[in-house]
Amino acid sequence: MPWIYLLVAGVLEIVWAYAMKQSHGFSRLIPSIITISAMMASFWLLAVAMRTIPLGTAYTIWTGIGAVGAFLVGIACLAEPVNAARLIAVTLIVSGLVLMKLSSA
Repeated sequence: MPWIYLLVAGVLEIVWAYAMKQSHGFSRLIPSIITISAMMASFWLLAVAMRTIPLGTAYTIWTGIGAVGAFLVGIACLAEPVNAARLIAVTLIVSGLVLMKLSSA
């Protein structure tokens, strides 16, 4: 169950990052509310997951899910550029996440 909490926390990190972009510096109410709500839920779920998952593993996985997810949302929803260097970078992040998960069995 802690890994599910961590996965959901990571997804919520993607949600709050996207909503923060849409809030235009917290000048738009609804995206600002979504940002703060998703942040709070994400932090809470991360804390719950950290009851059993080691700090280094939990935090790395959480930030990695957020980083890769925000990268993909940026491409899919915000027309951010895709190039070889960015794809290599995200591949390295995903590789690190897999290794981190495998090393904390």
